Amino acid sequence: MDIKKIGKYALIAALSLGLTACGGGESNTDAPADDQADTNTEAPAEENTDESSSSDSKKIAVLLYNGSDTYIASVRQQLEKLDEEDDSIELVFQDGQNNQGTQTDQINNITAQGVDGIFLNIVDISAAPTAMETIKASGIPTTFFNRDMTASLSEEDLSDFIFIGTNAPEAGVLQGEILKDLWEKGDMDRNGNGVLDYVMLNGGLDNPEAQARTEYSVKTIEDAGIEVNEVAFQDAKWNTDQAKTAMDTWLQTNQDDIDAVISNNDDMAIGAISALQAVGMNTGSSEDNMVVVGVDATDLAVAEIDKGTMSGTVKQDAEGMAKALVETMKNKLENGDFVEGANYQLAEDNKSIRINYQKYTGK
Repeated sequence: MDIKKIGKYALIAALSLGLTACGGGESNTDAPADDQADTNTEAPAEENTDESSSSDSKKIAVLLYNGSDTYIASVRQQLEKLDEEDDSIELVFQDGQNNQGTQTDQINNITAQGVDGIFLNIVDISAAPTAMETIKASGIPTTFFNRDMTASLSEEDLSDFIFIGTNAPEAGVLQGEILKDLWEKGDMDRNGNGVLDYVMLNGGLDNPEAQARTEYSVKTIEDAGIEVNEVAFQDAKWNTDQAKTAMDTWLQTNQDDIDAVISNNDDMAIGAISALQAVGMNTGSSEDNMVVVGVDATDLAVAEIDKGTMSGTVKQDAEGMAKALVETMKNKLENGDFVEGANYQLAEDNKSIRINYQKYTGK
């Protein structure tokens, strides 16, 4: 067996044992199914005992807020690809299963076991200061990613921590531009009142990305001189099923008075489309479609757009995110700095790297 894989499985086993030992009352201490699959991999009869190829590899723990989140799953896939291609790193994944207690146990265990670096996709942004305090005592360089916790980063923290994510308002602006262009084509006003009537599927009331996407999507439409009206708003917590439930309710009461669904992510947009299709709308024909826009450009959303059942999305670059995480961490471990000497620049806040969004409205 490849020595790199042996080391990875050993670390996963150690982390799993530690989680079982230290699991708190709120936490689910069972290893996630995908991580169990890693630990159950059987070694071939003859193993390669030559350690020279991986003796200098750096072990990096990757803590995901929720492995079942479609975008996060795509980032994991890209990270796994980079891991497979690069013998200088070993990535070990842990799934917080959207439970901060579970992830806190994982952080405590990882810092106790010791790794060379951490990629941390925090479950609860408000828990970032506590997580930083724990990690800082261990001296392990850490990159927070995807969930913007930069409000917790002070100047003194920047030798140990950095955030890699997106410029959240940009996603809202691009969504607004998609909606503006569709409105100006003249086929969006379903009840003919001259007002863009929309429903909003929000990802989280306390989530900065959700707040910015919500605000700037509407602001961009208004700035284009289009009158808007919010018919309904629901915090669906990035979840397809919760979004479908909300959309089912809205269609019962306001089906003829909704021009557009603005969703903070594609998973919720797909939930809305499912509800629309249950009442015979958004089936792929041009008749009686309701405009639905999302964020992430997941494979499923792109397929729906290409079929004509969804109007557009904003691509959040999973490959670019993964590359930035790996390259800046390697630079930190080799050269002592996340950015200096790497192919990236800090954003205006001097404590983050931002990956650009792109519009997608079809092939």
